[in-house]
Amino acid sequence: MLYIKFYFGICYFWMVSLCHINGSRKVDTNYHIVSAFNRELENKLFDQKTEVIPANFSHTYTDITNVNREVIFKYTYQEIINQTTAVRITVSLPTSSQVDTNSPVLFVVRQQQGILSWRVPMYLEYIYMYNMVSRNLCPVDAVHRNSSSKDQTVFVDVSTFSQQNTTFTISADFVRDFQISTNEIRNVNVTPSEPQYFMYTFPDNVDSVIVQAKSDSDLCMIFSVQDVKCPVFDLDQDVEFSGVHQTMTKQAAITAEKSQYGQKSFYIVTVLKPSDFDCNGIETIQQPGYTRRKQITLQVYGTISAKKYYVGISAAVGVFVGFYVVAFLVGVLYHGCRKNWGVWEFVLEEDTEETNPLAGSDQPSIHGYGTIDPDQDSEDSSAQRNREMYRVPGSGGVPPYHRTPSEEDVDFLDDSTSEKNVIRTKTALFVCDLALKPKKRQEKNYKLFCRNLVAISIFYGLPVLQLVMTYQKVLHETGNQDICYYNFDCSRPLGVLSAFNNVFSNIGYIMLGSLFLLLVWRRDLVYKKAVQRNPMVETKYGLPQHNGLLYAMGLALCMEGVMSACYHVCPNYSNFQFDTSFMYIIACLCVLRIYQSRHPDISAKAHTSYLVMAFVIFIAVVGVVYGTSIFWILFALVDMLASLLLSVYIYYMGRFKLNTGIVTKVYLSIRYECGHCTTPMYKDRLLILFIGNVLNWSFAIYGAVTWPSDFASYLLGIFIGNLLLYCLFYIIMKLRYKEKIHPIAVMCIITAAVFWGMALYFFFAHLTSWQLTPSQSREGNKGCMLLDFYDAHDVWHFLSAIAMFMSFLVLLTLDDDLFSTRRDRITVF
Repeated sequence: MLYIKFYFGICYFWMVSLCHINGSRKVDTNYHIVSAFNRELENKLFDQKTEVIPANFSHTYTDITNVNREVIFKYTYQEIINQTTAVRITVSLPTSSQVDTNSPVLFVVRQQQGILSWRVPMYLEYIYMYNMVSRNLCPVDAVHRNSSSKDQTVFVDVSTFSQQNTTFTISADFVRDFQISTNEIRNVNVTPSEPQYFMYTFPDNVDSVIVQAKSDSDLCMIFSVQDVKCPVFDLDQDVEFSGVHQTMTKQAAITAEKSQYGQKSFYIVTVLKPSDFDCNGIETIQQPGYTRRKQITLQVYGTISAKKYYVGISAAVGVFVGFYVVAFLVGVLYHGCRKNWGVWEFVLEEDTEETNPLAGSDQPSIHGYGTIDPDQDSEDSSAQRNREMYRVPGSGGVPPYHRTPSEEDVDFLDDSTSEKNVIRTKTALFVCDLALKPKKRQEKNYKLFCRNLVAISIFYGLPVLQLVMTYQKVLHETGNQDICYYNFDCSRPLGVLSAFNNVFSNIGYIMLGSLFLLLVWRRDLVYKKAVQRNPMVETKYGLPQHNGLLYAMGLALCMEGVMSACYHVCPNYSNFQFDTSFMYIIACLCVLRIYQSRHPDISAKAHTSYLVMAFVIFIAVVGVVYGTSIFWILFALVDMLASLLLSVYIYYMGRFKLNTGIVTKVYLSIRYECGHCTTPMYKDRLLILFIGNVLNWSFAIYGAVTWPSDFASYLLGIFIGNLLLYCLFYIIMKLRYKEKIHPIAVMCIITAAVFWGMALYFFFAHLTSWQLTPSQSREGNKGCMLLDFYDAHDVWHFLSAIAMFMSFLVLLTLDDDLFSTRRDRITVF
C-alpha cells in the first residue's frame, strides 16, 4: 500500500510539472495559491502513513490515529447459503476531555455492495455528543447473495485531521439471531448512537403481520419498518427517509403486508431519539453523565385471514338487517290485524263538555298578561271557544262544507300581530291556538329542513372526502404514520384504507338512518290515507303532522355515518370536526322536533336554524385551535347571554323581540305588572327555562374555570344536556296532563337508555386521542375485542347508532296517543 501511494505521488508531481512547462508563462496570484495547495497535498501524501491490520471478529482493538497516520482494519468472512449474515461494528473514543472536537475521528466502512461512514464524537441534533457508536452493516440480501462471492471482505478506514494522537477502540461481531420469527419475543437495548435493526421473512402461509414494540420507558424513539435494501437508514437524521415509521414512547405497532416487499422480507429498525421533543413537545436538558438508554420488546405476529374479514363485515350488516326485519314484523303485527291494513283506525272524540284534566270545572284560571277578563281566558272558556270553532259532528256525520285555511284567510295587517299577542300570551294555550297557519305553507317550510340539509351534505361532504383521501395518499407515499391517529393494535387494512374496520363500523348509522327515513315515509303515507278517509283528521285532530324535520333527522343520521367514516380514514387534529359536525346538527334537529310538535306556527325557520348550527361548528373549530383564556371568557359570556335571550323568546312564545322599544316595554312591564312577579303566568315553562339556564350557566362557568382539553366533546355535551333536559320535561308534562305514553314509545325509551349506557362505556375507552402527540396517543392502543376485527371504538359506533335510532323512534312515537284527540284539548307546554 505504501508503494502504491508513493507511485501515485510521483505521477501526480510529474503531471503538475508537465502542465507547468507547457502552460502559459503568465504568473498571477491565483497560480501561486494553487501551487501552494499542490505542494501541501504532495507533502501530506508523502508524509501520511497507512497501516492495514488484518482483524478478527469478536476481538477489540485499541489503536491511535492522527493526521499522519491512517489505520485500515480488514475483516473477512464467508456468506452462508440461504442465511443472512449481519455484521456489527462498535467504535469508541476516550472521554470528551481528551478528544479534539474540531477534528473528529472518521470511520469509513467499505463493503462489496456499499459504503457506510460516521464520525466520532457523533453529534445528534447538533447538541448531543456521543463518544461511542455501534451500527449494523447492511447485509448481503438474497438477491445479491447468489451472484456474489462467498468470501466477503469489510474494510474499516480510521483517520483524523487532528495533529495529536487520538486513541480509539474498534470491534466487529456477528449479530446473533438477526432474523426474527413469527410470535418470537425479542428484548433489545438501544441508545441514540447505537441503533438496532433485525430482519423478518414472511412464511409461505402468512400474508400480513403486525410488528409490535413495547417498553416500560417513555423515552422517545423512532420505530421503523424498511424494505431489504442498502443502505439501511438507522440514524436519527435519516431514519424517516425510507419505509414506514412511527414515533414511540411506550408502544407502537406497524402492519406489514407481504405484497409490499419484493423479497418477502423487511428490516425492523429501532432508533432512540436524543431528546423527547418529538414525542411530547417538551424540550428537556440532560444532566452531565446521563446515559440515555431504552429497553424495548419486539414481537411479530400474524394478522387475521380473509375469512375473518368476511365474518366481521357480514356480522355487522346482518345485525342491522335484523332491524329492518323487526320493523317489518312490528308494522305487520301492529297494523296488519286491523280491518284496513296499513291505515290507522281513528276513533274521533265526540263534542262533549269534558275539559282539560288539570282545569277545575268551576274555578277560572288566574288572569295574566294579554287577558281581558278572567272568565274569558280560563282553560274551560278556551276549550269552549275551540269547540265552537271546530263544530265536530257525530260519529256518523261529515260537515257539509270544509276547506283548509289558505293564505287569503291570514290577515297580514298590524291587527293580525295584535291578535297573535293576545292568543300566544294566554295562560291556557292549546295546540289549535298555535296551528293556525295554512298547512301547505307550513309543510313547505318544514320540508326546507331536509332539502337544505341535502345541499349542505353534498357541498360539505365532497371536500371532506377529497381531503381525507389525500391524507391517506400522503401517508402511503411518505410512510409517516404519525399523520393519522389509528388504533394500530387493531388496524385492519383493506385496499387503500389503513384501518378499514374503523371506517366500516359506521355502516350502522347509514343503515339505521335509511330505515328511519323509510319508517317516516310509511308513516306519512298511512297518515295521508287516513286523511283521505276523513279530512277532519288533518285539521282538527292530533298534532299537526309536519314530517320535514323527521326526514332531516334521518338524513343527518346517515350523514353522521358518512362523515364519521371519512374522519376515520385518517383521524387527526386537522379533521376532527368531520366527526362531530352532524352530531351538533342532530342535537339541534331533535330539539326543534320536540318544540315543533306543539308549537308548529312558531318553530324556527330552516335557514335560521342551519345558520345557527354553522356558527356552532365555527365556534367548535375556534375552540379547539385557539382555546386561549380570552376565548373561554368570551364563550362563557356568549353562552350565558344566548341562553337568557332564548329563554325569554320561548317564555313569551316568540312575541318578545329585540328592537328599539325593548327598554320601554321592560319599563312598562315592571311598573304596571310588578304585582304579578311573585305569581308567573307560565309556571311550568318558567321552571324548565330556569333549570335550563342553570345547566347552561354551569357549563359555561365550568368551561371558563377548567378549560377542558376536548372542546368539541365539551360543546357536544352542552347540546346533549339541553336535549335530554327538554325531552325529560316533555315526558313529565305529558304525564302531568294525564296524557298516555304509547307502549311502543315506552319500549323505545327503555331500549334507547340501555344502549346509550352501553355505548358511553365504550366511548370512554379512549383508544386514541388527537389532543395528544401521536406517540402518546398510541399508548392507549388496544387489541380487537369483537370477532377479532372490531375494537372498542367500533363497538361504540354500533351501539351509538342503535341508541340514536331508538331515540329517534321515541320522538317519532311519543305522541301516538294523541292521534284521535281534538287539538282544542291538547295542551301546549
